[in-house]
Amino acid sequence: MTPGQRACGFVIFRRLCGDIEYLLMQTSYRDHHWTPPKGHVDPGENDMQTALRETEEESGYLKEDLIIYDGARREMIYKVKNKPKTVIYWLAELINKSKQVKMSKEHQDFKWLPIDEACHLTGFTEMQDALKYFHKYIAENNL
Repeated sequence: MTPGQRACGFVIFRRLCGDIEYLLMQTSYRDHHWTPPKGHVDPGENDMQTALRETEEESGYLKEDLIIYDGARREMIYKVKNKPKTVIYWLAELINKSKQVKMSKEHQDFKWLPIDEACHLTGFTEMQDALKYFHKYIAENNL
């Protein structure tokens, strides 16, 4: 990681029988951690373009498959290998429920999980806080 590394993505949720579930993907590298789809900002891209590109590359979901709530945004800053990394997530709802996840080689598994299970699986405090923030946002805004 270089200093000031940025990554962007979406916390994607879906409604299934009235319940809300979140998409988490398991990386196929390092410690095989679980996160929503995200990736590094390429030169010339803005943050939203990165989130859309990375979501398509990692999950197969296109902008047309989602409702993006750009007012629901969470920025996290943490260290990876002792270097700062900024990750920005927006909330997105899967509206094309018939479309299945299509993983890239960067991931080895995915799961749709209710909030408590998603928080438990991700394990990272920053990600748990972000998931809880978005879950509260959904409830408070009657999404």
